[in-house]
Amino acid sequence: MRNALGYILGFLVFVAGIPALMWWASGRPLLWAPAMPWPIVAAVLAVAGLALSIWAIVHMKKKGEGNPFDAYNHEVAPRTKHLMTDGPYSFSRNPMLVGIYIYDIGVLLWLQQNWYSLAVFAVQVILLTLQVRSEEKRLEADFGDAYIAYKKRVPRFFF
Repeated sequence: MRNALGYILGFLVFVAGIPALMWWASGRPLLWAPAMPWPIVAAVLAVAGLALSIWAIVHMKKKGEGNPFDAYNHEVAPRTKHLMTDGPYSFSRNPMLVGIYIYDIGVLLWLQQNWYSLAVFAVQVILLTLQVRSEEKRLEADFGDAYIAYKKRVPRFFF
């Protein structure tokens, strides 16, 4: 049940909630559609971002035997048992977040980079970066030198 709760909460917050907040902040009407080619670019980014996040979640569930969601030191789902360093984790220590950021950039393009929506995205990036720093301390405690070596090899996000 805790696994399902974590996935449902992740979907509600990152896939539905933050984009809905960006939409609301943009002031765009509900049935608004941008001029071409923005819908195509936005859709490609959104689908690619979700695909990356889903790949990372499935990979972590299968290989890590757990779930990543640890919100500000409150465990929402069982932690992974193994340090993830392969698959999507070989190019980013946080591929789920990279995927969510790419998805959100697609939403921003759909909204044509409205400043209020951009502010919502910026706040999300700040809060999640603080969360990631907290998570990194826990991972160092859980996996020790193996995680420290991994941190030196692989960037936090994608740069």
